[in-house]
Amino acid sequence: MSIKKIGVIIGGSGLIGGTIVNYYKTRHYETVDIRAPSSKKLSVREENDIRSYLLEVKPDFVINASMANLASSEQLAFEVNFLGPLNLARAATALKIPYIHISSAASLPSGTDLKEEDTLPLSPKLNNYAKSKLMAEATLHLMAEQEGLDYSCVRLAIVYGAHDHKIQGFHRLLFSIADQSMPVLFTKKGTLHSYSNARKLPYFINHMIENREEFSGITCHFVDNNPVDLANLILTIKSYLTLNSPREIYIPYLMANTGRRGLMLLLRFLRKFGLKAELPPELMFLDNFYKSQALSTARLEASSFVDPAPDESIFTLLPDLVTYYLTRWSHQNLITSYDDSLQFNGSIAEDFRRNPVELLKSIHSKSIAPFPEMIKD
Repeated sequence: MSIKKIGVIIGGSGLIGGTIVNYYKTRHYETVDIRAPSSKKLSVREENDIRSYLLEVKPDFVINASMANLASSEQLAFEVNFLGPLNLARAATALKIPYIHISSAASLPSGTDLKEEDTLPLSPKLNNYAKSKLMAEATLHLMAEQEGLDYSCVRLAIVYGAHDHKIQGFHRLLFSIADQSMPVLFTKKGTLHSYSNARKLPYFINHMIENREEFSGITCHFVDNNPVDLANLILTIKSYLTLNSPREIYIPYLMANTGRRGLMLLLRFLRKFGLKAELPPELMFLDNFYKSQALSTARLEASSFVDPAPDESIFTLLPDLVTYYLTRWSHQNLITSYDDSLQFNGSIAEDFRRNPVELLKSIHSKSIAPFPEMIKD
């Protein structure tokens, strides 16, 4: 009888992580013992948690699907999206095991046919999410070159799938239409976005783990072959829901942005009276509604991976997704906010905000080596 491999996935309670856990438990339960520790057992923000848990479990591979909320503070974005992946990678290097890192198209500019190398320059002007994701990708690449890290980076675009406990990304769009809070189209004609199918992703990750020689040290876009026209998607959802809105009226970006700025000023005024209010998530990333971001699939298509459902897309799954989420939202209130009162070192916070390039250089100079006490003989 063969011994099961042990896999550890961080962020197993989210859409991506939960889908991966379910895949291994249903399709590879005879060969892989997948572990998804809760944040009480392993907080990705705690270096000691990572070292002690992985030393105890001694996994054969690690997958990181954790991520801070898109609108997180500097502290949370830095700790969850950068320090967590860094320490997981240091542990994986010490244990000499593969490390699969889930990243995001937030590290890419707008445009079409974007290659894996077409990343944004690291800059203080970037939002916290994009900045931390870029820093993590850069550090993993450096660790592969200097420390022998066996890693693969999977870059996702807009993720869709069932069983998401948070309303974000595509599900935020669906919610806004279903809630009839989008009276008109806040986009322009021909705006294209790439989408990532959560249900297919575990097949690709497992293939990468089983074919390390081909995938070690590379970043690969995992998105559907054809980008999606945002207006067409919105109007298709509207037709499924048999709603009267949003109307097929395209609001110019200048007008939409003026409205957003006015709302921001109002919220800032209310905070002076102790009333805590945040900008709605769909307005925080308004720019993305007016700019195309279509990722190249050339590297994925040239690889040995075979798509398990080549005809499946956001449009073919839309009826099931609409039914699933409308049923769920009619019974539960899933809109929650995260309020983290902890503060990290002020100098690091300032560097992350104003000088991320120098902060990254400083960390690279002293903090990317494998954990000595974990190194296998």
